[in-house]
Amino acid sequence: MASILVVEDDEVFSQLLTMHLEDLGHIPLVALDLAQARKQLRTITPDAILLDQQLPDGYGMDLLREIKADQDAPPVIMVTGVSDNALVIEAMKAGAYDFVRKPMDELELDTTLNNALHSHRLSRKVHAISKANDYEIDINQIVGKSPGITRLLKTIGSVAASHASILITGESGTGKEVVTRAIHHHSERPGLFLPVNCSAIVENLLESELFGHEKGSFTGADRRKPGKFELAADGTLFLDELGELPLNLQAKLLRVLQEGTFERVGGTETLHTSARIITATNRDLESMVKEGSFREDLYYRLNVVNIALPALRERMEDLPLLTEHLLHKINQRLHTQVKNFSEAAWSRMMGYQWPGNVRELENILTRAAVLCRDDTITPDLLGIDDSTSSQSILKPAESKNPELELISLDEIEERHVKKILEYTRWHKGKACDILGISRPALERRIKKYSFNES
Repeated sequence: MASILVVEDDEVFSQLLTMHLEDLGHIPLVALDLAQARKQLRTITPDAILLDQQLPDGYGMDLLREIKADQDAPPVIMVTGVSDNALVIEAMKAGAYDFVRKPMDELELDTTLNNALHSHRLSRKVHAISKANDYEIDINQIVGKSPGITRLLKTIGSVAASHASILITGESGTGKEVVTRAIHHHSERPGLFLPVNCSAIVENLLESELFGHEKGSFTGADRRKPGKFELAADGTLFLDELGELPLNLQAKLLRVLQEGTFERVGGTETLHTSARIITATNRDLESMVKEGSFREDLYYRLNVVNIALPALRERMEDLPLLTEHLLHKINQRLHTQVKNFSEAAWSRMMGYQWPGNVRELENILTRAAVLCRDDTITPDLLGIDDSTSSQSILKPAESKNPELELISLDEIEERHVKKILEYTRWHKGKACDILGISRPALERRIKKYSFNES
């Protein structure tokens, strides 16, 4: 049995929640606004608080921050229908135990509440993470209300203020840099955010890009150049496509993580950095460790916090919101007025597997907006073949020889890259745009699969 303070201005919802809590054996207390909540908190200390955001006399976030100023404060669970992804991050940063969206799932609320009560009994010290309340970054680039996106937003809020290394994993096009920028923004670190795509820079220049070089250290080095570690200072250095980092540079990166020191190429001066390192990859680093192409000690140093981004096909309930958001952005950029989909076009969108994820969605919508003659997108503008719908992809057993579908990932990649090269008539720039990879990465695959331009 626990005492639960419910801060909720919707009397009907409040009564339903109260009855549910009583059924669970708890003692519910109700406050219909911030004033009532503050008055009750001056005389009682509940075991947990369920807090709405929009109240008649202010915002729940303000009360959350007041409550979490006390290190022995009870756990606060935000229960709100406010459609604002930034609020999830800010609530977790400010010390909320969790965030439950309305309309709520009773099982989710029960589990969250039980965990909060158990955690509070074990430890009476819950620290507020941050009190920032600015939104310079367009956090709404992280679009969606699915459980996977809600978990992601909570994680961003929880880890933002930490100095721990973060490894972001996920398929190409899932938005790894967008997530990293959100973490940096909410970390309130004073330094710069500097991204480096490890696959887009040839190996002999990547070391200079990361660590800098001294004048005369190699041909063309006509002046001293600071590297990204030096420039990032107290900011965030984002290393994308980490799996492409050569072994010799992996050793140098490990030293930076262990000691916070490095030297410029051709230099002897030991430099220090306090930059936070966030890395991302769409490759299976654990398999690379087993193969010997990625250092095990570096992997564990980088993978302190792992954030796995869901593929678009795993959160198709977010497709309407994503499409609306991207079309708005595309219309502004291209001065178009595309707003609608025909029923057939939308059906094809929902049936597609989106192997290129959000990046592919944006590319397809951009193409459709350019070609659209009015305000409605039709199936022919999407460039999505019916044969690539989920119905045909997910049912290989219906083919004449289903065993032919059981092929390796390498073979799938080989076929797909070859198909795109043939489609673009070997225009490598266009192929890179469609595949969502850099020119050096495409060249490596051409060499790997021994493709010959025909």
